[in-house]
Amino acid sequence: MSLIASIQMISTPRCADNLASVERLLLQAKNAGAKIALLPENFAMMAQADAAVLSIKERLGEGPIQEFLSQQARKLGLWIIAGTIPIASEDPSKVYAACLIYDAAGERVARYDKIHLFDVELENEESYKESVTMMAGSQPLVVETPFARIGIAICYDLRFPEMFRYLIDQGAELIAVMAAFTASTGAAHWECLLRARAIENLCYIAASNQGGLHENGRETFGNSMIIDPWGQIKSQVEQGEGVITAQIDRTSMLQTRKTFPCLQHRKIS
Repeated sequence: MSLIASIQMISTPRCADNLASVERLLLQAKNAGAKIALLPENFAMMAQADAAVLSIKERLGEGPIQEFLSQQARKLGLWIIAGTIPIASEDPSKVYAACLIYDAAGERVARYDKIHLFDVELENEESYKESVTMMAGSQPLVVETPFARIGIAICYDLRFPEMFRYLIDQGAELIAVMAAFTASTGAAHWECLLRARAIENLCYIAASNQGGLHENGRETFGNSMIIDPWGQIKSQVEQGEGVITAQIDRTSMLQTRKTFPCLQHRKIS
């Protein structure tokens, strides 16, 4: 068994302040015994305006945010699944919302670019159009770690069950969900979607969310949680900053899949 940590933040428009918070929260996760830690979407900046995120974009493999993540992973001996940071795209006016994964030696071992961009208008007059400043990714990711095969999903990806089933078909045993889920949509759907994805795929779900009122006026739902393959919430934090942990028991998960073989009973694929 291995201990995983999900980190919840209330990120600000100031990258330096956010990275200081990340450093403190990663240390807290390490001191709790975690071997792998998740950061939420937009951990490095919750911008005042969408275009402001371009001010901290980095080329893959270089830049202060990536150097910081590598240094933290190496210093703490901790695997880090690093939410999203803006990575430069072919279009200078847009970035990829990239989740970078670092091993305990500080090496970047994988990258996932958010596939489903949040372009919606809500009934409460909230509207979001991530495609104005973001390029969509195209390739799902399952990464091999010493603890489990981990699939990666970011926020709006959660609403697309076919993506999660694809990750399972690629061998995922745990799916990490990094998010900045809005307060309104989170209250309606966050927990039920996360638990459904765990139950229908007989996998662990570890979700790391933003959780509070941000300086830019946006309110995020929080309620980061870790869920077992039977849909039981093993650990949860509601609002505000926090670090939660839970054990990932691959042996138990594989036994559940063997004795309750719904993944093998599929008739439509």
